[in-house]
Amino acid sequence: MPEEKPKEPVLEVRNVSIAFDNNRVLDDVSFTLNNGETCVLLGPAGGGKSVLLKIINGLIPPDSGSIRVFGQEVTTMKQQELFQMRRRVGMVFQESALFDSMDVEDNVAYRLNEEGVDPAEAHKRVEEALEFVELGQAIDKFPSELSGGMRRRVSIARALITKPDLILYDSPTGGLDPITSTTIVELILKQRDESHTTSLMITHRLQDAFFLATHHWDSATKSATLIPDGGVDQNTKFLVLNEGRVVFDGSTLELTHSEDPWLQNFLS
Repeated sequence: MPEEKPKEPVLEVRNVSIAFDNNRVLDDVSFTLNNGETCVLLGPAGGGKSVLLKIINGLIPPDSGSIRVFGQEVTTMKQQELFQMRRRVGMVFQESALFDSMDVEDNVAYRLNEEGVDPAEAHKRVEEALEFVELGQAIDKFPSELSGGMRRRVSIARALITKPDLILYDSPTGGLDPITSTTIVELILKQRDESHTTSLMITHRLQDAFFLATHHWDSATKSATLIPDGGVDQNTKFLVLNEGRVVFDGSTLELTHSEDPWLQNFLS
């Protein structure tokens, strides 16, 4: 039998730089995300993390460098090609970014409606997505009637509705209280372990990052469970940016055992 070719990475970022008003926000950033991996993106505020997500999704072009998503070069795509690529990408925005004038069902179904999916099919998929985030009862409500945590869960349901091959989470627990934050991280964990979707997640909360790395989703108890014997999830990795540059790219254990003084201080 012919030897099976290795699958190409879902995401390849090569030597990406961008500056605004002579302020270099990203400086020669490179990393790879393979199929089924979850990458947790850490770093001080203002270090270019959200800008990097927007570049990956083709929302803003870099000054230099290459972004390949599903093997295709994003930086040279025409608008229609970007739309096609984004059909395979789910995005959870930092502030949920829901449409205030639409109820929860229309918010979650937005991309399905744009693509002309049959209304009955769209409704069924909305119900499934909302059940996944445990918000089935909120289908007729408007964003103004929801708490911050509920709005974030609706945002996750909207990102998952198209069954994407890549999910980008931009600080999904930002601005939420600790208990609600844990609920959101558990949903991300559930998505990771049930669907094995490749994901890139920005977080400012180290406890969220290490919760993902040290827990798995138990489908029997429908809860997050600590991996026994101090184990870690082998498909969860870390990328750390500081002042627009990559200062770490590797596994959980490599990060926690790093002797780099800046990383030790950042993690303490």
